[in-house]
Amino acid sequence: MPQDDLILATRNLGKSFRGFTAVSDVNLRVRRGSIHALIGPNGAGKTTCFNLLTKFLEPTTGTILFNGIDITREKPAQIARRGVIRSFQISAVFPHLTVMENVRIGLQRQLGTAYQFWRSERSLDVLNDRAMELLEQVGLTEFAHTVTVNLPYGRKRALEIATTLAMEPELMLLDEPTQGMGHEDVDRVTQLIKKVSAGRTILMVEHNMSVVSSIADKITVLQRGAILAEGPYAEVSKDPRVMEAYMGTVDAELQGAH
Repeated sequence: MPQDDLILATRNLGKSFRGFTAVSDVNLRVRRGSIHALIGPNGAGKTTCFNLLTKFLEPTTGTILFNGIDITREKPAQIARRGVIRSFQISAVFPHLTVMENVRIGLQRQLGTAYQFWRSERSLDVLNDRAMELLEQVGLTEFAHTVTVNLPYGRKRALEIATTLAMEPELMLLDEPTQGMGHEDVDRVTQLIKKVSAGRTILMVEHNMSVVSSIADKITVLQRGAILAEGPYAEVSKDPRVMEAYMGTVDAELQGAH
């Protein structure tokens, strides 16, 4: 793959905690403009990997490159400014604000008034049009003035995607975006991820195989912190090592996706 096509790459990425290796020698290559899914059985190291990429954890070994720039030692805020935004880390964190107000806070970064809550509220009105555009994009226009705590669960996840989009991510990291959802919400959020992926790159950790099979361009399977298999879903789902890694649950999970 030409370097220009790579938005994110890791070289020999590893993380150990007091002698326990959580992530081992991971060489991840995420193609620009793709939806890339990170899957694996429980305890495979997916969340640790995400925490390393967003710098919530420091790697023990290896290098992380974003757009060819070494970001291994950068802080989470620096990486966010580069356009690597992890959803649900900045999620609907203000349950008693309206849906619209939550999105406006995500947009404040553009004004350079982030976290200056003492500023006149009118200074945020310039953001209303953009906030409404984002809400329309995620199907939440009718909920604009709903207090976030009253939103149905699946709609809260749509709001989290809107607040992530407000930060203008070049690379969006979605951590279990459909976890705990009913069938209808899963379908809605899956379609939403597909829609907002236009012109962006998405790296997601996801358990639900039907989600992964329907929208991921490439899948990386982790097992015990190392890459077990990689490729398009059709290929990976037939890999005997992947089937064995999931031990029986794979039949239900992988085959259930078809």
